[in-house]
Amino acid sequence: MFEVKSWIMEAADQIKEKLKGTILVEEKSNRHDLVTNVDKETEEFLVSKIRSHYPDDKIIGEEGLGDKVESTDGRIWIIDPIDGTLNFVKQQENFCIMIGIFEDGKPTLGFIYDVIKDEFAYGGKETGVFLNGDKLLPVENLGLQEGLIGTNSIMFAKDILNTQKVGFEAVGVRTFGCAGLDFLSVIRGKQVAYLSNLSPWDFAAGVALGEPLGLVHSKLDGEPYDILGERQYFVVATQKTYDDIFKF
Repeated sequence: MFEVKSWIMEAADQIKEKLKGTILVEEKSNRHDLVTNVDKETEEFLVSKIRSHYPDDKIIGEEGLGDKVESTDGRIWIIDPIDGTLNFVKQQENFCIMIGIFEDGKPTLGFIYDVIKDEFAYGGKETGVFLNGDKLLPVENLGLQEGLIGTNSIMFAKDILNTQKVGFEAVGVRTFGCAGLDFLSVIRGKQVAYLSNLSPWDFAAGVALGEPLGLVHSKLDGEPYDILGERQYFVVATQKTYDDIFKF
């Protein structure tokens, strides 16, 4: 665990240095979906570290520098080199580095690092979950009416899968534009849920961190999440809030 932390910290130092220079920005599917040279270089750095230390492991990376993984057998590293690239480009803050590690389909370790705020959550079922060295306690099991939720702005605006109804039932709604920040908020008990449309690299680290703290994760239709799948409507919540969400 500690070597992975050191790789992420080294990658973060490189990112902060690159922010002082020119960032090359490209569109993926549209102007809201961006990728930069820093995303690609950060993934390349992390993939090289994993391959040099764990050559038999499989890697899934957002920028496509990993493997074509077709089975959950063995150990899989799931990397999001810069989660919240639009924030990275437009705000130069509110973005994270995330790595989730799964073994035989089960989450074992997760790492979410808010690069600018220097907030680092890491750990898993066997080690416990820590935030900047302090062990986190299980999240208080609050219901939907007792807390804030985080969500995807498009899902909320269009009430996809009752997201708007869920938000109105909660105390309030927050939109960060960065899955890692929302996961950090839920595992710290600052939000009771996060609903969004996520790829495996967006949720793998959060699942590994959240399960040991008593949080529930699934697709927003109640089916199990798929770490080898495409983008999927996803929810993480306390058990009470999860049950409340599925009443709609």
